Amino acid sequence: MNNELRDELLSMQHEDQKTLQELIDSGELGTVEYHPTIKDVHERNNKRIKEIIGQQGWPGISLVGKEAAEAAWLIVQHAVLDTVFMESCLAHLREAVKRGEAEGSHLAYLQDRVLTMSWKPQIYGTQHDVDESGTAFPLPMENPVEVDSLRREMGLGTLAEATRRIQERVNAIRRNRKANQAE
Repeated sequence: MNNELRDELLSMQHEDQKTLQELIDSGELGTVEYHPTIKDVHERNNKRIKEIIGQQGWPGISLVGKEAAEAAWLIVQHAVLDTVFMESCLAHLREAVKRGEAEGSHLAYLQDRVLTMSWKPQIYGTQHDVDESGTAFPLPMENPVEVDSLRREMGLGTLAEATRRIQERVNAIRRNRKANQAE
């Protein structure tokens, strides 16, 4: 195991999630299209994860451990300013899943993210949006009738469960925004 790389990936993930939570808590998340604070984090992480993958391929479980392999996926999942890079990572991640070096759910999320960012229907229903009233809904899907079966194959719960979790997060963000506006 490469402990130095493991620690670096976990640190990158921590910064991403800490920044995101701070924006949620302050009520700033969602006030602009792409908040500059989280954008800066994503740009730094994106630059470094490209270097890592370019040097040694996908950082899988045997190289960095399960938590850091998940961190690598999250960093790529948030590389939204470079969809070409995200798409190039699909082959690396797909191969890592086949070898047991990454989770199928990570591949499902990345595949759907790449598809929806290209205005194509998603496969697994992992990507959602929120309407003006604050209701979360899944973006268009290729095969909505079979989506729960496809999700199960990738180690995911049902679409209804995912939508409920996302709705809870949206509600919390909206509550924080209202509370901070009232101060």
